[in-house]
Amino acid sequence: MELIDELTSIVSRAAAAILAARAGALGPRAKLDRSPVTVADEASEAVILEGVSRSLPGVTIISEEAFGTAPPGRLGESFVLVDPLDGTRELIAGRDEFCVNLALAGHDGRLRLGIIAAPALGLIWRTAAGGGAERLRLAAGAPADAASERTAIRARPCPPTGIVVAVSRSHLDASTEAFLAKLPAVEKIASGSAIKLCRIAEGSADIYPRMGPVREWDIAAGDAIVAAAGGTVTAPSGQPLTYGQAAAGFIVPAFIAWGDPSAPQRLAKGPA
Repeated sequence: MELIDELTSIVSRAAAAILAARAGALGPRAKLDRSPVTVADEASEAVILEGVSRSLPGVTIISEEAFGTAPPGRLGESFVLVDPLDGTRELIAGRDEFCVNLALAGHDGRLRLGIIAAPALGLIWRTAAGGGAERLRLAAGAPADAASERTAIRARPCPPTGIVVAVSRSHLDASTEAFLAKLPAVEKIASGSAIKLCRIAEGSADIYPRMGPVREWDIAAGDAIVAAAGGTVTAPSGQPLTYGQAAAGFIVPAFIAWGDPSAPQRLAKGPA
């Protein structure tokens, strides 16, 4: 079995654990950084830690909840970045915009693959084994080869008008608004979690700016998928992101996802 299918099946089982927890009492509470955590976050993480440890023995796993209690030591030749439940606020609010994010990176900090599941939507976006990116329709808990639909996805060229911008429902700050003000007229689509990166990858949005800090596990999987779909995720300066920055606490200060890598230069020139 391809590694991407093994890891997709693990993510699918984690998605099922989230839905099972959602059906009961989520037991939300605040962490030290005041962000919420629930039993669904913990159930998903337990599935992923166990599954990835079996599929990739000895590989360091950097997962959001475990990181808070036991930060990793040496990363080794490769490491896995996991957000077991991205969009906990959305889950608590009763929305369906929550995800499971998993990415594999090498010792050079470059991403090798990415998987994002949206448990409530029955969808998984991922890098494809043979190159490119794809979207699967897969029931939570089912193995990757049980997908009822498999669709190749591709980011789209940035249109001259009607630019669609994905923005965060919870983290649309003044810096991001200032960036948006420099663009021509745009349509904003607000949502939670890494689904915004999936929209860039599948061509239903053109730009996703986040001018505030995030953790690497929030965006690594989406970065890999966007790149595989022909887009790019960079720092606001245009420099590519490098993962495994342990000394910085695995913090990414800001980023912009572009469906069309040529869009920054074209937009900077203004109308022709």
